[in-house]
Amino acid sequence: MKLILAPLLLIASAADAQTPPAAGLLPPAQAAANASWEPAAPYITVGQDEAGYRTWYLAAPWRAGLVRSFNDYLVANQVGGILPTWQLLRTATSWKDCGQQPFEVPPADEWPHMVQTLRYVRDYVVPALGPVEPVSVYRNPALNVCAGGAPESAHKLDSAIDLVPLRPIDRVTMMRTLCGVHSQHGAAYNAGLGFYAYLRFHVDSTKYRRWNMDPAVAAECPPIIHPEDVASIGQPLPAPALNQAAGQAAPMQAAPAPPMAGAPASAMSVSSPPPQSPPHSSKP
Repeated sequence: MKLILAPLLLIASAADAQTPPAAGLLPPAQAAANASWEPAAPYITVGQDEAGYRTWYLAAPWRAGLVRSFNDYLVANQVGGILPTWQLLRTATSWKDCGQQPFEVPPADEWPHMVQTLRYVRDYVVPALGPVEPVSVYRNPALNVCAGGAPESAHKLDSAIDLVPLRPIDRVTMMRTLCGVHSQHGAAYNAGLGFYAYLRFHVDSTKYRRWNMDPAVAAECPPIIHPEDVASIGQPLPAPALNQAAGQAAPMQAAPAPPMAGAPASAMSVSSPPPQSPPHSSKP
């Protein structure tokens, strides 16, 4: 059992590196707002949380080797620890309805695509927004169809990550922030940027393009979509109730980060490694 659990312990989370100052150091009103801020929760079904990952991981002994190989590949390419490895294995939000797995290790020949996407996340997304959490990453072709993904979705290539920011921020500010860095640096990374319900956004490293801008920011941050790009982008996720509920909890200005949603609560979880360290460890 120790041999089976060891890789699971080593890759569980990067939360320790992203934990903010203790809530007691914040003004009481701000600390209370942060405590209730869980932007990833509406996008994660039971079974795709950390407990679900552990269940999935232990259900088949052969998964340990695949997970370890994927984690080692990221570390070797200096992108380990940017995001928790286990969260990079999340499939689609609709995995259960589609009869698929909540987590999946992508085919090894697709892993280079994730390396370039993580570089963009490391260099520009996290510095602009603070910590982010992946809610949907690789989708095998059958799952992509069932989930309503675009025909040429970058998720099928393990290039795309759907993310939510973990620091309180409103949707318009998030769009303006991400559009600004995308306009300046996205082309150099072949970065795609798209927006979905409320705070869910998409990044990939397939091609420089941008879609689903709100009218409030479209003038300063117009879409960038060429006719040949249409098959690679998705439509906004139809979730007005989600938008309304989440909008009621969202402050109008960013605040210091709360603890990461799904952070480890037991000794079974430790931090993922920073780049170059040995491993310790939805819709275009």
